[in-house]
Amino acid sequence: MTSLVHADEGGFFGSHGGRFVPPQLETPIAEVAAAYAEARQDPEFQAEYEALLADYVGRPSPLFLAEGLSRELGGAKIYLKREDLNHTGAHKINHCLGEGLLAKRMGKKKLMAETGAGQHGVALATAAALLGLDCEIHMGAIDVEKQRPNVVRMQMLGAKVVSVESGGRCLKDAVDSAFSVFARDYKDTFFAIGSVVGPDPYPSMVRDFQSIVGREAKKQILAKEGRLPDALVASVGGGSNALGLFTEFLEDTEVKMYGVEPAGRNLDVVGEHAATMTFGTPGMLHGMKTLVLQDEAGEPAPVHSIASGLDYPGVGPQHAFLKEVGRVEYVHASDAETLAAFQMLCRTEGIIPALESSHALAHAIRLAPTLSNDQIVVVNLSGRGDKDIDYVAERLAEHA
Repeated sequence: MTSLVHADEGGFFGSHGGRFVPPQLETPIAEVAAAYAEARQDPEFQAEYEALLADYVGRPSPLFLAEGLSRELGGAKIYLKREDLNHTGAHKINHCLGEGLLAKRMGKKKLMAETGAGQHGVALATAAALLGLDCEIHMGAIDVEKQRPNVVRMQMLGAKVVSVESGGRCLKDAVDSAFSVFARDYKDTFFAIGSVVGPDPYPSMVRDFQSIVGREAKKQILAKEGRLPDALVASVGGGSNALGLFTEFLEDTEVKMYGVEPAGRNLDVVGEHAATMTFGTPGMLHGMKTLVLQDEAGEPAPVHSIASGLDYPGVGPQHAFLKEVGRVEYVHASDAETLAAFQMLCRTEGIIPALESSHALAHAIRLAPTLSNDQIVVVNLSGRGDKDIDYVAERLAEHA
């Protein structure tokens, strides 16, 4: 039986995954794979990583019973896994510290990455500053404007931010740009992919670093409720926060799982959504086989999400596999539903969530009233909304 958790020796989850890179990247990516295979078995590496999670990130992050939200909705109890309380404000710091430590282990001098909402960029710049490494972040020009506070944070932390003007000027184009620079300058540089996407070993490596979220959540819910939750909910762009929560529960078949992707402004119009799991077809993107939103020529289609971190025409290959085998149900939330969920959490709990996380909240708001009050839903609150408040204020003003 194919594992729900682990890729095969070729880096495939079923028919999705693998390593498809141009010849100039074959050696550096193989070096990362070999270094990670060694590091993940090294107790000293793991101990250093876990110490940073505790003393620098502030883990474990709380599992919070959202009583106000649960009461307003009726039905199931909603718990929030508070990744928004991590240092730098999101789940991204979990894998950035792991990738930074691996880069130092490999003797690299510089971290390079793409970012959408900027949280991965901020987290990587933070890890670089902590570990004494240089840092270069590529970000789509549209996202540079939308997420100005995070651009300033990255620069204050010493990172070089490259505004990408090509293509759709969003996350996919930032990945293209960063890969092209890395291909020319990889000897001293570690490419730190920001999600469970890309060529093997990145989907597995980022998932492993993020799986601390689900391990903590399982212990916490057992301590609080004496049993496992009935459902887990997380947003999906590339899919790192979702797999961070889901992985520990994948073999607990009684726990339902929902990945929530962006329905954007209009599901019926190409370029107005980023619903890869709904409309994507098998294709190649950024060194992996996965589901891709693509045009008739097989090129990645334009996408839109109110949340920059979900603005991606592909998805992690493990997610594509989990959909194929039916272990995770993939649903979607529109921009309007996401804004409403954002506002509801602010009002009922005094928590300002990231727009990415608000997609997951939107589905939890739909789901909870359909369940009984003795059932439990855990939502991965993957980030906080500091970065989004100006943009949200503009969108709300448009509808005032």
